[in-house]
Amino acid sequence: MTEVLTPTLEFRMPSLGADMEAGFLREWKVKPGDHVNRGDIIAEVETQKGIIDIEVFDDGVIEKLLIKVDDKVPVGTAMALISPTGEVTKKESAPVPRAEEAPKPVVVPPEHHLRASPLSRKLAQEKGIDLNKVKGTGPDGAITKADVERAIQEQVAPAVEIKVMPAEAIRAAVAAAMSKSNREIPHYYLETRVDMSKALAWLSYENKERAVKDRLLPAVLYLRAVAKALRVVPELNSYWVDRLQPKQDIHIGFVVSLRTGGIMVPAIHDTDKKSADELMRALTDVILRSRAMRLRSSELSDSTITITSLGDEGAEVVYGVIYPPQVALVGFGKVVEQPWAMQGLLGVRPVLTVTLAADHRATDGGTGSRFLAAVKEFLEKPESLWEKTK
Repeated sequence: MTEVLTPTLEFRMPSLGADMEAGFLREWKVKPGDHVNRGDIIAEVETQKGIIDIEVFDDGVIEKLLIKVDDKVPVGTAMALISPTGEVTKKESAPVPRAEEAPKPVVVPPEHHLRASPLSRKLAQEKGIDLNKVKGTGPDGAITKADVERAIQEQVAPAVEIKVMPAEAIRAAVAAAMSKSNREIPHYYLETRVDMSKALAWLSYENKERAVKDRLLPAVLYLRAVAKALRVVPELNSYWVDRLQPKQDIHIGFVVSLRTGGIMVPAIHDTDKKSADELMRALTDVILRSRAMRLRSSELSDSTITITSLGDEGAEVVYGVIYPPQVALVGFGKVVEQPWAMQGLLGVRPVLTVTLAADHRATDGGTGSRFLAAVKEFLEKPESLWEKTK
């Protein structure tokens, strides 16, 4: 009789955005033998967007770690082996060796861990400095930026130092993604105007009994309206990777402006399944963690469509650039008072301009128009936002 084994799973470096080609492993949160569940944080990876918590996709037991701390890891590289749990069926047990036959443990000397700050590593890489030959003067012998600069002066003539700030690195990452989008995606743009009278009245009523910290923002309505519209026009909740790949779950990416410059686009998972208060808490959470550079890997890779909202201080109209492999981006401008004709009468209403940037390979103007019409209808009938979509 034989033993039926489930194949070992390979955990691979996830893509954390169209601009990412590789990251640096900074810390393992697990060791061989540890049990992990889907969604557990198993590693920290440094990218241009900061330190990202990397989540595991499967339940199982860590069998082997394949990547060393501080190694550069291209997207798609196998990082660890995971043995699935609860799926190994033994038909016949193998004989247990006698104590005298048990193999002697092999003692492997611990690998020397080079201590160096991320900034010193980056500088050393740019200048071609071997950190193994640099004497560290920091705590516990850690190599500092000053140590690397001293090594540079000893090796070559002094040169003009170009400092790359974190904000500049983020802007470079965003620029790479947007350049790729403009090169590869044939965009088309549509827009519609929305009478926000009822929506703002609904918000005012809902916030009346809430504490200030718990009050809902218009962005909650935007998120919900887009999620509902995607159930009506699901073609825009898709990826384009050689072909249209529809997505069942709705994970809306929300553009967050960083105070130091640049943007992050974390995903709000299962946007269509959250209540108004749950959406507000989720939105507040991802904004705070984006600005602290403490996002999870799934929040940077799971978005199925993106929203950008300029708020009260922004422009009236925004035309976005699609974030690949998504096929659409929805823009919300500033609510402004404008003339509005209704049933032959002219009045003044608070008006919101909603735009759609969509991928012409995946959809056409007819599909985009139906989507914007659905968004408009839901925002103008806010009481329907949390009703079940037919």
